[in-house]
Amino acid sequence: MIIDCHGHFTTTPPEVMAYRARQVAYFQTTGQCLPEDPPEISDAQIHAAISENQLQVMQARGIDLTLFSPRAIGMDHQFGDEATNVRWAEYCNNLVDRACKMFPQHLAGVCQLPQVSGQKPGAAVFRELQRCIQELGFVGANLNPDPSGGHWSDPPLWDKDWWYPLYDQLVALDVPVMIHVSGSCNPHFNAVATHYINGDTTAFVQFMMSDLFKDHPTLKFIIPHGGGAAPYHWGRYQGMAIDMGLGDLTTRMFKNLYFDTCVYHQPGIDLLLKVIPSDNVLFASETIGAVRAVDPQTGRHFDDTHEYIKATQVVSDADKEKIYQHNALGLYKRLGQHVRKA
Repeated sequence: MIIDCHGHFTTTPPEVMAYRARQVAYFQTTGQCLPEDPPEISDAQIHAAISENQLQVMQARGIDLTLFSPRAIGMDHQFGDEATNVRWAEYCNNLVDRACKMFPQHLAGVCQLPQVSGQKPGAAVFRELQRCIQELGFVGANLNPDPSGGHWSDPPLWDKDWWYPLYDQLVALDVPVMIHVSGSCNPHFNAVATHYINGDTTAFVQFMMSDLFKDHPTLKFIIPHGGGAAPYHWGRYQGMAIDMGLGDLTTRMFKNLYFDTCVYHQPGIDLLLKVIPSDNVLFASETIGAVRAVDPQTGRHFDDTHEYIKATQVVSDADKEKIYQHNALGLYKRLGQHVRKA
């Protein structure tokens, strides 16, 4: 079985993002939440959005189950107040839930949180997290380490007052969380090419330099996009850790930290698997997502990461099975019911 731990509902009907555009415009004009209900999306629209896109790609590439969350770049935490972002998160999570219930053999839900730039996660974030996990049956959550959209104006992830109450909620629910920024408000940082990788790398370094995992020994994070820069500059980070008296990073972090395989070329996947233990790598493709082009050298889509894992000679077949399914099943404790349906 192949479990893709990183998928987004990027093919929602156009009414969805049009509504968000109206929400943002109204907030920027008035400072208030748009007094308009989200548009109704029919079952037929959702079925077509999945069956003609996500499901076709999964079946063509041999992927059995995708952990499915709202569009990452559309989380838009940098826009809106709490009321605006709560309504938006609920709407997006409900659409994901409907898709997962329509295709239970192929999709399992991961939720967007209604974070707000400049406001620490509190009751509204906790309520939506609990609703998605306990009522909708989602298996995990996405956490934006920079709700400001590229300005990094909120405290670092190790800040006890700002972030620890949310971590306590995640520990109590026993769900892992994927680090994932959203769009970029900073013109220096293209969202997909730069801001995503910045977010991944920044989160890794903040984890490395903190006591977060001592304080929350069962908290689990997934850093997407191959871990940002971390695996590719491991000597820099390991050297810094030694200079700071933090010791070996593998011992310090790998009971709590996982990287996915959203790396879109063979040399990158090979290097990832040379540096990071197979026990800490989860298969992922972020399909349908950031890169949709075909590699002219291979004739395959850049994001067909299954082909890279199949082709690599860095790890054994047994390790590949860990990456494809066993690591995800061990990490996402609530996945069992979905696997039994597959």
